[in-house]
Amino acid sequence: MILSAFLAYLDIWGCLLFLFVFLLMSDILKNKNPPNFPPGPWPLPFLGNVFTGVDFKTMDKLADEYGSVFSLRRGSQKVVFISGYKMVKEALVKQGEHLSDRPVIPLFHDFFKGLGIALSNGYLWKNQRKFTNTHLKYFGEGKRTLETYILQECNFLCQAMKEEQGRPFDPQFTVNNAVGNVICSVVFGRRFEYSDTKFQTLLRLDAEAVVLAGSARAQLYDAFPGLMKYLPGPHQTIFTNYMKIVTFLKEEIKKHKENWDPSNPVDYIDTYLGEIERKRDDKDAGFNTETLTVCTLDLFEAGTETTANTLRWGFLFMMMYPDIQKKVQAEIDRVVGQSRQPTMADRPNMPYTDAVIHEIQRKGNIVPLGFPKMAGNDTTLGKHFIPKGTLVIINLSSVLNDKNEWETPDTFNPGHFLDSQGQFRRREAFLPFSAGKRVCLGEQLARMELFLFFASLLQRFTLSPPPGAELNLDGQLGFTFSPGPFQMCVLDR
Repeated sequence: MILSAFLAYLDIWGCLLFLFVFLLMSDILKNKNPPNFPPGPWPLPFLGNVFTGVDFKTMDKLADEYGSVFSLRRGSQKVVFISGYKMVKEALVKQGEHLSDRPVIPLFHDFFKGLGIALSNGYLWKNQRKFTNTHLKYFGEGKRTLETYILQECNFLCQAMKEEQGRPFDPQFTVNNAVGNVICSVVFGRRFEYSDTKFQTLLRLDAEAVVLAGSARAQLYDAFPGLMKYLPGPHQTIFTNYMKIVTFLKEEIKKHKENWDPSNPVDYIDTYLGEIERKRDDKDAGFNTETLTVCTLDLFEAGTETTANTLRWGFLFMMMYPDIQKKVQAEIDRVVGQSRQPTMADRPNMPYTDAVIHEIQRKGNIVPLGFPKMAGNDTTLGKHFIPKGTLVIINLSSVLNDKNEWETPDTFNPGHFLDSQGQFRRREAFLPFSAGKRVCLGEQLARMELFLFFASLLQRFTLSPPPGAELNLDGQLGFTFSPGPFQMCVLDR
């Protein structure tokens, strides 16, 4: 009897051992790399490289070890990372036709659903991007009306900062509100007061979601969505925050529908409602209320977070390098003076200010790993084979800090964008907005905002840290790379 029990015990463990070996072999065969697939660290069975950091600094170290094209595995999903200016340019421009699709990202899919502008593909994406691009250009026949919105908001922001009366304060959500108001004017046809608690809550929900989305724990959801959706974690907070933001957007769209005058569209939503009527028979183009909701989410989020964070990096750099701040102010005084606001017409005559803003973008490194892409076809990059359907991450940080392209990549140096005569010079490796078919749709708007907000603030104020405060440029990595919380003092000039 004892022998029978022992043999039964061995049978159970034998079955378990057989099952484990079977699953292990299945995992190895299923995830076997094709010939010439990019190299990378050895993945663990079933888990892959989930314990490898997800931050851009880790990716830089891996690129040093495995080359400018390497791979990781998250669960069963293979991810190829591309680093360095030359290889990134090859991927985005020369191979852009093959590497411009968006993958399904489980963390965002429940809300974006493959619709809108950022995460859609094919015919729908082309129609949505073309419509939005046309609308942005229409706003003033290029830029006059957009410039008017921005200049108006510059005045509101300067007034809000003046009201701080030189006391230390955290500028994050005041700046977020100001930048957000520009895109809200375009999309909703109105701005929101800085005292509007509902809108401030919305900005905080979005900022929190963006920070959490870049965390290792949240990205576990992308590797194991079937399991993680039942477990607590930061992904649950992200879902809750997006749900509240989408509810707000749906309310705005509902109000527009109730007051819609087809003969007099005043903003993006009005114009989109008209396009829904015009494209009623072209279902594949995706013009409907559901896609409109996702498009407004795309525009609101992309039009707020990145530009606002860039400005906050600018504040930190100006406090860290007061001599550079003084040079910018001297150029503003010389070209613009104090009797009027800076305008876009002044930018060609302000090469130093323009160079400083570009260097803020380079060192600010706002979206270090870009937005995920997917190989739409089998592709060869360098000597490496990337199969159709492979997730591809472009390391934009490695381009903005490429030692082969920048004279002093680790130093904040506006001279990177100035020639020997002190005139502004463009740099091919300046790719904060990415490049190719998926280049940032709001690039021109963001450039206008950065110049006008930055020049307007330094025309009127000197930025300084609170007495005894130590400035920290380490930043915090979420989906974007943003400054950590800080305080500053704004003094009238």
